[in-house]
Amino acid sequence: MRALGKRAGGHRRLVSWRFRALGGFGTPGPAQGAETSFMAIKVGLISLGCPKNTVDSETMLGRLQAAGMEVCPDEDQADVLIVNTCGFKTDAVEESVRTLLESSEWKKKANGRAVVAAGCLVQRYGQDLATELPDVDAFVGVGQYDGLAEQVQSILGQPAAPQLLQIGPPRAIPHVQGPRVRSTPPWTAYVRISDGCDYRCSFCTIPGLRGDHASRPIEAIVAEAEKLAAEGVKEIVLVAQDSMRYGWDLYRTLALPKLLRALAKVDGIQWIRIMYAYPATVTDTVIAAIAEEPKVCKYLDIPLQHADRGVLKAMNRPGDGDKYLRILERFRAACPDISVRSTFIVGHPGETPEAFRALKAFLRSAELDRVGVFTYCREDGTPSGEMPDQVPTRVARARRDELMKWQAGISRRKNKRRVGETLDVLVEKETAAGHYVGRSYRDAPEIDGTVAFTASAAVPGDIVPVRITDSDVYDLSGCAIDER
Repeated sequence: MRALGKRAGGHRRLVSWRFRALGGFGTPGPAQGAETSFMAIKVGLISLGCPKNTVDSETMLGRLQAAGMEVCPDEDQADVLIVNTCGFKTDAVEESVRTLLESSEWKKKANGRAVVAAGCLVQRYGQDLATELPDVDAFVGVGQYDGLAEQVQSILGQPAAPQLLQIGPPRAIPHVQGPRVRSTPPWTAYVRISDGCDYRCSFCTIPGLRGDHASRPIEAIVAEAEKLAAEGVKEIVLVAQDSMRYGWDLYRTLALPKLLRALAKVDGIQWIRIMYAYPATVTDTVIAAIAEEPKVCKYLDIPLQHADRGVLKAMNRPGDGDKYLRILERFRAACPDISVRSTFIVGHPGETPEAFRALKAFLRSAELDRVGVFTYCREDGTPSGEMPDQVPTRVARARRDELMKWQAGISRRKNKRRVGETLDVLVEKETAAGHYVGRSYRDAPEIDGTVAFTASAAVPGDIVPVRITDSDVYDLSGCAIDER
C-alpha cells in the first residue's frame, strides 16, 4: 500500500532491504579477545519491517562483529544469512515467510551454509515455522540475541544438527544498547528510546511480541546520541512503540520532554525527529518541548487509526475525531508550521458506512500533511479477529482507495502552499550534475516525501536552504539559495 508521502506509511513500514556496503556507517571493530573460530565466519543479514526492526538488525550485526565475525555485504560470500522477520500484519508475515524460503534456496547453493530466522515472526510462530521450514537452522525470538554468536557458530557446518529454537516469553529489547553496525547513511541514525507497549489495541499483536513498555534511561540515550554525533550523525530519529509514554516505567512520569531537552544540548546533532506518538498521552509539556527546542523537528507522527468513536472503542483505543482535532489544534497553536502524518485502518469489524463517512469528514477537517491507509487484516490471536460484523475485503479495499483519493487532494493543496517558502534540506544524493534530492524537517527517512533541487554544488549530509518552486502530491522541488 503506497501511503501519501512516498512509501507505506505509519508505525509499521513493510519495507524489505538488505545491508549493502556494510562496515561504512558506525561500524565497531572486532572485540579484543574475540575468538579465532569466530573470525572466519562471514554473516549477511536481511532486515524486514519497521525502523525498530532496523535497530534490532544493526544491534545483532554489531554484536556478531564485536565477537569477531565479518559482516558480509555479498550474500554469495556469506556463511550464514540472518533474516530479521516482521510479524505484525498478514502481508508482513507473507513477506517474511517468502524471504525465508528464498534464503533456504540460497543455502542449498553451497555446502556449509546456514540460515537463522530472528525477530517478530519467530516470536509469534516459532514452533510452527520450525516445522514448516526444515531447512532453516535456527529460530531466535525477540530479545534473545545475547548468545547469537555462539548460536551461529554451533549450527555452521553441521547439516545433521537439530534446529535450534531460542524463543522466550515476550519481552522488550534490553535497556542497554550494544554495539551497532549502522545501515543508514552517515548523517542519519535511529535511536531506540523504548520498546514494548502497555496498550492493548484489539487488532494489534505487538504486546504479545515485544512485551510491556520498557524505557531506556535518559543518560544512556544521551550518551548514544553523543557517540553518534562524534561519528558525524546530524539527524537522530527517536523510535519506540509509543514515544509519548517514554519514561513512565522508569520515572513514574512522562519524561519525553526532559529527554528532548537533554538531547537538544548534544553538539553536532541538528535534527531530532520523534516517531510514533500515541494520542492518549500527548501533554502540553511535550508540545511545549517540541515547540521551544529548535533542534526538535516540527513533525508529528501520530497514528490515529480511525475517527469514529464506535470503531475506536472496538479497537480498544480512546478518543474520537473531535478529541483528535483538539490535539491537532494544540500542536498547531504552539507550532504553526508543524507537519502531521497519521495512519488509519479501514474495514475494521463493525465499521459501518456511517463510520467510514465520519473518518472521511475527519480528514477534511484535520488537513493532515501525510496519510497512510491500510485495510484491516484479521490476525490470529487478536480480539478483533473474533469480532462479529467482519467487513468484506472488497469493501475495505474500496474504502481504502476512496480515502487515499480523498486525501490526495488535501496533500496536494498542503504541498502547494509551500511554494515560495525556503526550507532547510538535508542533502541525501546527487541525481545528475547540479541536481540533488534531500529531505526537509517534514520528511521522515524512507516514509515521507523528498525535496528535489538544483545547486551549483552540494554535499550529501549537508543541510542547505532551498527555495521551493514547485510541488505535487508527494514531493517538493526548488533551487538552493546561495548564502554568500
